[in-house]
Amino acid sequence: MQALLDVILPVFLVIGAGYLTVWRGVISEGTIDGLMSYTQTIAIPVLLFKAISTLSLQGQFDPWVLISFYTGSATGFTVGLLSARHLFHRDWEDSVVIGFCCLFANSVMIGLAVTERAYGTDALQANFLIVALHSPFCYGLGITAMEIARAKGTPARAVPGKVLRAMFRNALVIGILAGAFTNLFDLSLPRPVDDAVDMIVRTGLPVALFGMGGVLYRYRPQGDGRIIALICGVSLILHPSIAWTLGTLSGITTEAFRSVVLTAAMAPGINSYVFANMYGRARRVAASGVLIATALSVLTVWIWLTLLP
Repeated sequence: MQALLDVILPVFLVIGAGYLTVWRGVISEGTIDGLMSYTQTIAIPVLLFKAISTLSLQGQFDPWVLISFYTGSATGFTVGLLSARHLFHRDWEDSVVIGFCCLFANSVMIGLAVTERAYGTDALQANFLIVALHSPFCYGLGITAMEIARAKGTPARAVPGKVLRAMFRNALVIGILAGAFTNLFDLSLPRPVDDAVDMIVRTGLPVALFGMGGVLYRYRPQGDGRIIALICGVSLILHPSIAWTLGTLSGITTEAFRSVVLTAAMAPGINSYVFANMYGRARRVAASGVLIATALSVLTVWIWLTLLP
């Protein structure tokens, strides 16, 4: 439990600092908007570029690792989307964002850290395999669904073009593709450029967390309790349960099984709010869902850890 607190508590302190500074008027909400714009268009895309360009996946590839994890992800998206639309009567665009919150687990900032603390650095092989495809899969699904939801009155033949244009205009997707290209052709950046990239990378997550704290002051969870409970239930219980079931049935190794279940058990990542902010829909739900699910994950991740072999 202490290890989990050591990982998660600093995250809450940074979020709390952002909330406190806006609440007390130290910085303005406009400044917070600028910080979030910086993270989603520059810092986080650069972070993804760096991570994927330097990713080394050695050893035997097991597709069941991906199937076990991403079946749960896709199921979570579907449950969140349809529940938001038909149970809570949100419009389709809000429902896509809520589905995205149920889809995008915090696989990097907390997922890697928890797995490493629990089982050591050598246990991260399956984590890296999941992380390599996480943003392309989640953003590909989320953007496709959103563009379909927004394409009212648009001929069906025009929708694929709209989706592709949205994908390739997205800074996060561009960062991912650039990183994959660099990795595939074994390219390297000049030392000064690489050092500059590292400097930007180090700012991405802290600034995003600080900015989200400021956003939470604006989008408090008033009236959204049932939807936030849905996000928490899907993210912290349904997703890891599906990963556990498929991982058991497929017979993946114990090390991979631990990584798949723990990563699936993570709360929604900061990119859930980034996606909501990108489209300007359901931002209060996304920000609150990330915060409350992360708080609850201190308990739920501890339970999953006790159940794992």
